[in-house]
Amino acid sequence: MKSYLLGVWNLIDPIYYNCSRLHYIPDSEQQNTLLRVRLTRYKGAKVTLSDGTVIHKNDILLKIHLHNVKMINELNMINSDLKRAVYIYHTIKKALPRLAAYLQQHPRYREIKAIIGITSLYKGAERLGFEIVSIKNNYYQMYKKITFLPINLVAGNKRQVDPVYLFMSKSKLNVKYNSGMHS
Repeated sequence: MKSYLLGVWNLIDPIYYNCSRLHYIPDSEQQNTLLRVRLTRYKGAKVTLSDGTVIHKNDILLKIHLHNVKMINELNMINSDLKRAVYIYHTIKKALPRLAAYLQQHPRYREIKAIIGITSLYKGAERLGFEIVSIKNNYYQMYKKITFLPINLVAGNKRQVDPVYLFMSKSKLNVKYNSGMHS
């Protein structure tokens, strides 16, 4: 069943990619990282990050998406949950300097306040520099929980964790992952 769902997902993913305005973040060898991004207008409650950055409704953020199909294909070769978590952590850590460079070169750099992600895989996110913020809107949280069901099923996640926002201000991203950049 899992392999069938993954096969279907492999077919649907390129269509989703083309319809969702996502862009890949290439690594130093010009291979695509697990991160895909797009600009978004924030629609949640006001958030103040630890460095003082305030995110208001309709602020422009760079939304990060994990390339779930690619990640799951790679995780299928790893048989330990701990090793999977370590793999995801290091893969994202390796991609963040490329994300910082991408953001710094973005034509709308000055308008973008922060990066945002929505995930139920947030263990270790704070060590990467993200701030975890709960989703206040119960309907949106339920919607995200439902949309994550197929991912969790294919990935073999047995317990369902409430999704959260992950935020990192633009300046924190630059300081932590690209110290030569301006903020």
